[in-house]
Amino acid sequence: MARFCACLATTPERARSHLASMGAAVRYDAGAAGPGPGAALILDEPGHATGPFTAGGRTAVGEVTLHNRPELLAALARSGAHARPDCPDGELLLRCWARFGAAGIRLAEGMFALAVHDEGDLVLIRDHVGARTLFYARADDAWAASTSLRALRRWPALGTGLELAAVRSFLTFAYLPGEETLLRGVREVLPGRCLRLADDGTVTEEHYWEPEERIGQGLREWYEGGDAPPEEYALKLRGLLEEATARRLPDAEAVAVLLSGGVDSSLVTALAAKLHSHPVHTYSISFGDELPNELGYSGLVATHCQTRHRVLSVSGDAVAARLAEAAALLDSPVGDPLTVPNLMLAEAVAGDGLRVVLNGEGGDPVFGGPKNLPMLVYEMHRGDGTGGSPDDDADDADDADAADTRENAYLRSYRKCFTDLPDLLTADALEALETLPRPERFITPYLRPEARDGRMDHLLNQLLHCNLRTKGAHHILTKVERLTASQAIQGRSPLFDRRVIDQAFATPPRWKLNGAVEKWVLKEAVRDLLPGTVVDRPKSGMRVPVQQWLRGPLRELAGDLLLGREARARGLFRQSTVRAWMKGEGALLPRQGGKLWLVLTLELWLRAYDVT
Repeated sequence: MARFCACLATTPERARSHLASMGAAVRYDAGAAGPGPGAALILDEPGHATGPFTAGGRTAVGEVTLHNRPELLAALARSGAHARPDCPDGELLLRCWARFGAAGIRLAEGMFALAVHDEGDLVLIRDHVGARTLFYARADDAWAASTSLRALRRWPALGTGLELAAVRSFLTFAYLPGEETLLRGVREVLPGRCLRLADDGTVTEEHYWEPEERIGQGLREWYEGGDAPPEEYALKLRGLLEEATARRLPDAEAVAVLLSGGVDSSLVTALAAKLHSHPVHTYSISFGDELPNELGYSGLVATHCQTRHRVLSVSGDAVAARLAEAAALLDSPVGDPLTVPNLMLAEAVAGDGLRVVLNGEGGDPVFGGPKNLPMLVYEMHRGDGTGGSPDDDADDADDADAADTRENAYLRSYRKCFTDLPDLLTADALEALETLPRPERFITPYLRPEARDGRMDHLLNQLLHCNLRTKGAHHILTKVERLTASQAIQGRSPLFDRRVIDQAFATPPRWKLNGAVEKWVLKEAVRDLLPGTVVDRPKSGMRVPVQQWLRGPLRELAGDLLLGREARARGLFRQSTVRAWMKGEGALLPRQGGKLWLVLTLELWLRAYDVT
């Protein structure tokens, strides 16, 4: 288990010094040929890093898991650049980069973060959807990159501190939706990008993959009007779902699936049971029989698919005892109350001796779940009187006033702390934020897309594109990766497969949101695999008792942390507002529990990283 660091400095000696100061295990043979140790592993942090390795005159280190090795090996062989069939995934990806450049990365399917020393530059590569994360910073005329944010926090040359704009972003979204981090001067490589960092400090960014709206692409072209019947879209999607799931199944061993009972995790369970020749273990969580839950559905699916099923009970006391530990495992905070339960599930999977766990994440941001409904209703009833529908073109995309209103509506739809910031943050924090970039900048490119080939013209696709590139990459996938890696297992998400995503944006929006039926084409694609009561059930979600926890096991912890000396000295939050929320004061249905959870999660993360 390891993560990695890479450095580009004026001399190999300075690079070794910087790497060592970040906690990397620098191994150097004075008689060895090559460019010197510009990359090394961090051996005391959970991750999947390997290397350094060389190919084509380039040196790289990475956290790389590939799902289509045969395809990549065949492409190299056709080009005359052969690779050993048993070479490590990181080396194979490096060979694809050395031979084909960005086109070779685009061809890959998997979870990867790769740092390459290439012709005097440092090239950083992140996978298509953001399953693995990668951070970088510049100081002392050097570049440093790492899959560990904590390593960059340790870098003495950087001398980083709190990035206040990121605090506002986190309180707005419950995660950090773009390239910013909570460490000043540290940025995150965005998914689907290659960054080339030069020794003179310049940065060149290349987009090697971005979802595009290609309605009907890949289906038969002889349908009148160029549109296929809905069954054709479901059939095409079914084949891609089977391929995506099969690619993520481990060889010759059992596999785990996190089964909530919703249609997304249920279809992954059904596909794994159909395609895998080894046992399938399923895992669900319970917060107690007195709360609404989906255990009836998950049990039904487990029985239907004949899996080995376990239900893990999660108490408020367990959450209180382990919340700080879970927050410290994440490179950026995630204000999700399922973080500790997810960690406990990963422990259960690892305890059963399994190494790969699948999940149903991705169905909502890719195919259109209920979180889009507030925005669709807003569009139908917005104040300009034009109305609109999910399939209407976004004709007002160039109208600045309308777009600003749409962006604000999107941020409000999160129902986090966006509208509470004037009351939650101190006067000093608000004053400092006045000149800093606002969080709307992360969603404007998706809700107000510029004219370009492949632009998203339909509102629903704009929303899905936004959800995929923000919440998908910076909340869902990073949480899965860090918590599973902490237990030396791999969490894999078939619904985030790049080909599945391409097919989703090639499907007309009316077959994703068909009247009142959400994710219609996804449900139709797997209808024969699952009981009708599961496919046709309305989405309810798991009821997480945050309010009860904050009134019970977490009450003392929250009070000590949020009202204590360290939080007061940091000067971010108004003590009066925090006290009022802890007492449950406020307007009707104020959701103080969820808001307090965000503030508490942030405070725990800042302490774990010693950020003031």
